[in-house]
Amino acid sequence: MSSADRPATRLATRLAFLVAGFGIACWAPLVPFAKARLAVDDGILGLLLLSLGIGSVVAMLLTGVMSARYGSRPIIIAGGLALALVLPLLAIASSPVTLALVLLAFGAALGSIDVAMNIHAVEVERAAGRPLMSGFHALFSIGGFAGSALMTLLLSLQLGALACTLICSVLMLIATLIAWPRLLRSTKAQQGPLFVLPHGSVLLLALLGAITFLVEGAMLDWGALLVIGAGLLSEVQGGAGYIVFSIAMTAGRLCGDAVVARVGDHATLFWGSLLAIVGFAVLLTASVAAVAMAGFLLIGLGASNLVPVLFRRAATQTVMPTGLAVAAITTAGYAGILIGPAGVGFVARAGGLPAAFWLPAALMGFVTLSARIVAADPRQAAQPFSPPRGD
Repeated sequence: MSSADRPATRLATRLAFLVAGFGIACWAPLVPFAKARLAVDDGILGLLLLSLGIGSVVAMLLTGVMSARYGSRPIIIAGGLALALVLPLLAIASSPVTLALVLLAFGAALGSIDVAMNIHAVEVERAAGRPLMSGFHALFSIGGFAGSALMTLLLSLQLGALACTLICSVLMLIATLIAWPRLLRSTKAQQGPLFVLPHGSVLLLALLGAITFLVEGAMLDWGALLVIGAGLLSEVQGGAGYIVFSIAMTAGRLCGDAVVARVGDHATLFWGSLLAIVGFAVLLTASVAAVAMAGFLLIGLGASNLVPVLFRRAATQTVMPTGLAVAAITTAGYAGILIGPAGVGFVARAGGLPAAFWLPAALMGFVTLSARIVAADPRQAAQPFSPPRGD
């Protein structure tokens, strides 16, 4: 096996995260064009978008099984190539059934690369003997910014949806081809069963992953409505809160590896989740827009490094193969994004949106209370990062 502790391998891992974030972000600006092209209402569009989620979840479960036996490299390559090849089809699908099938394939590509790149990342980080996971996840966020911005720019130039997607696909193909020879040629194939239900510490990690992703989903789907409903911002300015949240998340992850190396996983989980809770309190009690923006900022900074730590802990647990554990956390996190915002909406219908936003704040408290348990792994105690023995 090629050494995992090489600059080239770290570059390939970053490119995988960049491609995944870029690919999914390219789809978002295309949604209005797809709706207009197919002449469907919001209800039908919602059902079509569900295909993307179904494809992602199924692929995540299968990727955990396949990577446990064959390693993550071929899945990253296949996922990256598939994202690039399927994206243009989203711009030309001519019927609801066709779009549903294409979204199913696009979601499968995204789900597979999402799990595989995290499995690859924990292997690379383990070999390096220092935190790298936050930086990898920062590249996903940067890819999201770049993908949505570039696609929006190209569409504004009136190039046509198909031409825009082809340009973005070429960029993803180039990045994937650069990463291809630099990815680990073989990873440690896991022996034992190909499927194991999440249990023990992995079940806790998956639950915390779902909570953290739920917070991100709530910020995306409900953040603007919260500040608009409170009369703090106009409808035109409502998206400012999520922009602040996203910038804080990206900045926090860019600095996260250095923070984790200094304070350790336990402190990162405890103080990060506590900071996010304080951010919710600031946001929900704000009487002026500037204070509300400070709340979005604190939530983004606090939540930024929680998921990278959870994936790192998946590599140190011993109750399940690493690949299956990472797949479980990723799938639970995706479920949190899909189901969580709907739960917030259900509570908001009964008690109002501000009251509903205390739900993710309370759930984040569970992360705070679980920090010591999560970090109390026998192979790596809750201390500043040090290389694992035996690697």
